[in-house]
Amino acid sequence: MTHTPSGASVAELSGSELARQDIAAHLHPYTNLAAHAEVGPMVIRRGDGIFIEDDQGRRYLEAMAGLWCASLGFSNRRLAQAGAQALATLPNYHTFNHRSNPATIELAERLLAIAPVPMSKVFFANSGSEANDSAVKLVWYYHNAIGKPAKKKIIARRNAYHGVTVASASLGGLPANHRDFDLPIERILHVDCPHHYRYGEPGESEEAFATRLAEALERRILEEGPDTVAAFLAEPVMGAGGVIVPPAGYFEKVQAVLRKYEVLLIADEVICGFCRTGEMFGSTTFGLRPDVLTAAKALSSGYVPISALMLSEKLHAAIADNSGRIGTFGHGFTYSGHPVASAVALETLRIYEEERMLEHVQTIAPRFQQRLRRLGEHPLVGEARGVGLIGAVELSADKASRTAFDPAAKVGARVAQLALDEGLVVRAMGDTVAFCPPLIITAQQVDEMFDRFERTLQRLAR
Repeated sequence: MTHTPSGASVAELSGSELARQDIAAHLHPYTNLAAHAEVGPMVIRRGDGIFIEDDQGRRYLEAMAGLWCASLGFSNRRLAQAGAQALATLPNYHTFNHRSNPATIELAERLLAIAPVPMSKVFFANSGSEANDSAVKLVWYYHNAIGKPAKKKIIARRNAYHGVTVASASLGGLPANHRDFDLPIERILHVDCPHHYRYGEPGESEEAFATRLAEALERRILEEGPDTVAAFLAEPVMGAGGVIVPPAGYFEKVQAVLRKYEVLLIADEVICGFCRTGEMFGSTTFGLRPDVLTAAKALSSGYVPISALMLSEKLHAAIADNSGRIGTFGHGFTYSGHPVASAVALETLRIYEEERMLEHVQTIAPRFQQRLRRLGEHPLVGEARGVGLIGAVELSADKASRTAFDPAAKVGARVAQLALDEGLVVRAMGDTVAFCPPLIITAQQVDEMFDRFERTLQRLAR
């Protein structure tokens, strides 16, 4: 049991005492640090299915599955037991120097079996950020291995999010993640965001918009020089960038350009993977055929940190040969393939299969999308968009002209705060409000979630 300097158990502290300790000791990610001393933390003590409870005993429907990840909710006993058993059996070991463990071996095998396209090997890390960072290194390593040392530039999209390491934050296209971090680094490029509602020209169809973006990508590759462009990185659905669903024909057109210039495709499935879009992977939903695929979050239902990178045999063969010439493959993490994380992830995949989670999502998704689209009729909502069990509403000051609110008004943040008063946790990304509930949500709970959000919009309109 953890104790404070005064000797009291942390679990025994009152809410105000916990808040004081948090302010004094804890540096929060993605938080206004200057304001935190006044705002203080929302302390979550326990979870129950799709609900969480704070230190004041208030109960909330968690419409974001934490950070897009608690796919099986916040109280799955099988995952807790799998973790406890693994801790009691082999609490730690590494996978360096030819070492392995049963859970990691089986997990890699299971992932290859369900991959959306044939893949050869799985590399494990601890987060989506690390998986995407590793993808950059592997792409660079691969092109050195095949004698193309100039082919190193990687193209991502504006408004995308791919993590927070130096490389993965550079890949992202969100200005706040670059500002004063001296990012992006060299050899990382950005092209247009595929958001038809916001960036489509008047009267331009989704198909025409997709064609224009693919043509712009091709021009960028030609401007840079095809012999210098290594890979294109994309989420099937852009998550933290605003739940941007690709326009019709987008990935088909983009992949034709990539094939033409021998540019690899990296699919970031950190949010979309494992049933979220109505298929096991978003790549299947939108017809992506990646050379590299990264996954995390729902891989373990967010219960323990783990991520995976799958790569094709073409890449693996060249990387393996090159490591033979060097004498080792000089990349990996202390916790790559950690036995406890692997055991929990493996049990998560078993639950998806045994409880037919994909079928459940396909059954529930139409109701989710129906209620989501109904929000699009609200005068303060410019667009409602989504697929499967992920969606968002984009708030608008003027629906007809698609005029955004003044950023200084922080309307999205106000909505997220008002939602808490309705017992609902959503996430605001600017003036876009996202929904990504645990996959276990029922039809009745879908209605409850959107009923609470409709009351939230009523509060905003007062």
